[in-house]
Amino acid sequence: MPLRRRLALPSANRYGVETVSGQLTNLKRSRPFAFVLGLFALVAMLALSACGVYTTVPTAEQPVPDAQVAATDYADIVAQLKQNAADFSYAIGTPGGQVTYSTIGKPLTFNLALANDSSSSGYLSYLFEGLTETSWLTDQVEPLLAESWEHSEDGLTWTFHLRQDVTWHDGQPFTAHDVDFTFNRIIYNDDIPTTTRAAFTFRYIDAESGEWTEGRMTVRALDDYTIECVLPVSFAPFLRSMSTSIYPKHILEPHVNDGTFADVWDIETDPREVIGTGPFTIERYDPDERLILRRNPSYWLQDAAGNALPYLDTIVYHIVDGFETELAMFKAGETDVHGVLGEEYADLMPLEAAGNFTIHRRGPAFGTTFLGFNLNPGVNAETGAPYVAPEKLAWFQNTQFRQAVAHSIDKDAIVTDILDGLGYPQWASISPAAGDFHNPDVRRYPYAVAQANAILDSLGWVDTNGDGIREDKDGNTIAFTLVTNGDNTVRGAVTQHIADGMKEIGVKADYTSIEFGDLVTRLTASYAWEAMVVGFSGSSDPYSGIAFWHSSEAFHLWYPNQLEPATAWEAAIDELYIQASQELDHAKRVALYHQAQAIAAENVPVIYTTLGERLTATRNVFGNTTPTLYGLWDVRYLYRTDQ
Repeated sequence: MPLRRRLALPSANRYGVETVSGQLTNLKRSRPFAFVLGLFALVAMLALSACGVYTTVPTAEQPVPDAQVAATDYADIVAQLKQNAADFSYAIGTPGGQVTYSTIGKPLTFNLALANDSSSSGYLSYLFEGLTETSWLTDQVEPLLAESWEHSEDGLTWTFHLRQDVTWHDGQPFTAHDVDFTFNRIIYNDDIPTTTRAAFTFRYIDAESGEWTEGRMTVRALDDYTIECVLPVSFAPFLRSMSTSIYPKHILEPHVNDGTFADVWDIETDPREVIGTGPFTIERYDPDERLILRRNPSYWLQDAAGNALPYLDTIVYHIVDGFETELAMFKAGETDVHGVLGEEYADLMPLEAAGNFTIHRRGPAFGTTFLGFNLNPGVNAETGAPYVAPEKLAWFQNTQFRQAVAHSIDKDAIVTDILDGLGYPQWASISPAAGDFHNPDVRRYPYAVAQANAILDSLGWVDTNGDGIREDKDGNTIAFTLVTNGDNTVRGAVTQHIADGMKEIGVKADYTSIEFGDLVTRLTASYAWEAMVVGFSGSSDPYSGIAFWHSSEAFHLWYPNQLEPATAWEAAIDELYIQASQELDHAKRVALYHQAQAIAAENVPVIYTTLGERLTATRNVFGNTTPTLYGLWDVRYLYRTDQ
């Protein structure tokens, strides 16, 4: 039986990159964390996110936002963002002060290894670090807890030399034994449902059997500050993957030994007990009110003048009940950073000078929003009832039905009416923010009610009783529930728009708003859903989506944990993603991901909607910031200029 694993690609950089990839998202944009999980903590988690913001000090060279700028102008924005990164250099900052946010995202756990959502992982990314990180300026891999490394000629054996000046928050030294423990006792522990396992389980063709097989790398401490990793096969994003978080052996090993790891650092834990090596600790968490992070006074990193980092004393997140409250707090001067919705842009833009803030535009988001149908043919182990009623499962499994629904979604109207012109229709599964990995030539499903109706007519699904809703050939009314998390009002509006579009083609989607935690549970545990609109995070490297696209993964949402691919096209995508992960030639990797996107677009397992414009309003009181493709700052170097 194939190994069951969830993939955790730590986000490209926990200090500057704004995306947490491979997670369900509940925020407006990617989270406003100036550092998050590395590329591979990216993949393993479903990132439901509700907002994502970064700050920057305005410069004369930055592009002026324009609500009606066409998507074709994105190339100009990219060029400017790259130039910003090239021109940037760190200044020596002033210690003290804080940065304040508001957000609808509350943590669901304080155990990062078990986190499935971007809110939890985002907060915890301030506490934990990996061996590597990815630059928020260049997207290149850089040292973090490892200060250097080398590899064998075949690229399979990697030796990491660790920093010797790092301590855990409780003062205990960080060593190679913590890295050994993290991989061998947590990530590779099949009794722990960690979201990072899939990133470090490698698929390849067995030389003897000719069949796909799965293997793991060996990880061992050679001494207190040297780690050796031996891979079973080449792996292009390996160094990015090594930004996955490292955990304290002296704290967590007893819980692994006695089987209580799933209970440690849960949401009821005093967050001051959560021990990492990162630049901040969680000072307090008042449920549904606020989360406050406090500067780690023993953090190992220093600036060019030898001053201890980070500069900021605290980071404050006010947890609020909706986007309207987020906006009100920013306009009142109670927060420093605000992820701007398209509908808010016209209201905020004239207030820049008086409010001492700047709105920064950075093109389409890495993450995606889509409509999905439950294609899971399984049954509830306790009740024996199918996850999806047989007649509905048959509809959802029909590719022509999904294509017809795709034609019923007016993406241009979503951009115009819901995003106020600040967004982009999405056709391919990889965002254009990912550069040449994005395939612009996939099959598209333009809004075409007549074409959608023709497809459904050809299936013999017609409205026989004149109530406006079609019936299938067996007389079953084509009706089902459609859910999303209503605290994300933009997503709620998109979902209602989708439901209205399906009504136009004789399909009844009963839209229901549910809590975010309930949404995550339905997708990852109970599988009790029929249709859903949800977001999934992304990154600059498409492999961050392996947990979503590989059929054996827990986050292959429409039909997870398949023992064998249910369809030929899913098998093809599986193979393409695996081949791309092992291909070291960039152009060939690009070609493989382009093929995977084309297959996905043809078979529409999920129907993409739109990509929001990355708009962030920030107070003009911070130093060491500039807008780039990957973030707006490294929070360790962020300082206030008004103190």
